[in-house]
Amino acid sequence: MRQLFIALFATILLASCGNKPQGDNKEAANTGAKPQIKIDGSSTVEPISEAVAEDYKKKNDSVDITVGTSGTGGGFKKFGRNETDISDASRPITHSEDSICKAANIDYIELPIAYDGLAVVVNKDNTWLSKITVKELKKMWEPDAQTKIKKWSDVNPAWPKEEIHLFGPGTASGTYDYFTEAINGKSKSSRGDYTASEDDNVLVQGIAGDKYALGYFGLAYYEQNKDKLKVLPIDNEKKEDGDGAITPTAETVKNGTYQPLSRPLFIYVNKKSSAKNEVKAFVDYYLANGAKLAAEVGYVALPDEANQLVKQRWTAGTTGSLFVGKNNVGMKMEDLLKSEQTTAK
Repeated sequence: MRQLFIALFATILLASCGNKPQGDNKEAANTGAKPQIKIDGSSTVEPISEAVAEDYKKKNDSVDITVGTSGTGGGFKKFGRNETDISDASRPITHSEDSICKAANIDYIELPIAYDGLAVVVNKDNTWLSKITVKELKKMWEPDAQTKIKKWSDVNPAWPKEEIHLFGPGTASGTYDYFTEAINGKSKSSRGDYTASEDDNVLVQGIAGDKYALGYFGLAYYEQNKDKLKVLPIDNEKKEDGDGAITPTAETVKNGTYQPLSRPLFIYVNKKSSAKNEVKAFVDYYLANGAKLAAEVGYVALPDEANQLVKQRWTAGTTGSLFVGKNNVGMKMEDLLKSEQTTAK
């Protein structure tokens, strides 16, 4: 009987402790909690967003900022499910991704933040290539190449009769989308028998350790690993001006002579998230300091005029994309932003 009484008393005591008013629990849960900003998407844009986040947190440690790397496509999937505040992208949002956002009632603000070039690289011990043409790249990477192009000599008889080993981003990557469209003429059109990874460091290590490898990724990753790799100038035979083979550099990317593998980089901000003080303050900081930090991590800053127009787009809260359903190939970013302002008037 005594044991039963003790058990009943303990049960009552536990129940009374668990019936603390909800308001008190809520207050306890919120004590010390920091606002969160969730960023995900392109592994190419990640170094910029990470650099901005780290710099920002040095001055304001009252916010938690996470930067993920699901790839541009993977990042937009999370963005379309309302799981992130900001999506990093190494290409513009697609029509289908835009439709998913609209279906979920997600408005977004598209902000170009830098330029990048795609670097085509080989092993340091590669002695037979000093440059490469767009036609040769297409011959290696187009879908039909999977059954036809097995050896270097299958591309050019003067090259080694050795198996070619290709490395590139995974299919969720914006870099993959951009490269396949620029080289093969259609986004996501590519042979599938290559070593794919969303982690550019995996690609760097793979190519650096294989004499018969060739791969592509963002120019910034080459710049960070130029002691391990050899970059190939690209001869864009489609160009009428006959520039010949152009090496990717900050200057050739910015002035548009490195074609067709130069591109703008973006962040997409959820419109509802932009109303939060912590998100607004962070994006303000991003646009004020992103150009400097982008250059520090190997990317090409937007020209001053374009950067000012992007800031105006953010301040105005202009939603939607400059690219969806439009053919803007070859247009400078500042001209594109100006044309939007003119249309708005």
